[in-house]
Parts: sequence; structure tokens; C-alpha cells
Amino acid sequence: MIKNPSILKKLEDDFSKNEGPLPYNKSLKILEYMLKEAIDLKAWLSKDPLEGIEVDIKIAKILNSCLKKSSQK
Repeated sequence: MIKNPSILKKLEDDFSKNEGPLPYNKSLKILEYMLKEAIDLKAWLSKDPLEGIEVDIKIAKILNSCLKKSSQK
């Protein structure tokens, strides 16, 4: 859970400024590691399959925008 979104936004902005757009393969690798960690922490499965769908949609939008930005170059 993100308790201070402004700190996360600053981190993302600083990362983008220093590293540039993430290549698709690297984004996918990060996503795989995050999924593995969620499964290891038993935080992945839920009794309600729609629980947290808003977060999933936000993540999908961010990943899709990163993919579009990196493919424009």
C-alpha cells in the first residue's frame, strides 16, 4: 500500500529523468519479479477476484504508457 504517493511520484520522475524510458524487456522482468514477490508473500491470491482491480488497472495504464513512449523512439 502506498502511504505517500508524492514520494513515489518523485521517485518515478527522478528515475525517468536519469534512466530514460524503460525498454519493454526490462519492464517485463520487473513485473515478473514483483509477481514472484507477491506470491512469496502470499499477498497475491484473494477470495474476491475483483478486489484491488482499480490498482491493477492503474498499473496496466502505466505499463502501457511506458511501452508507447519507449516504442516512439
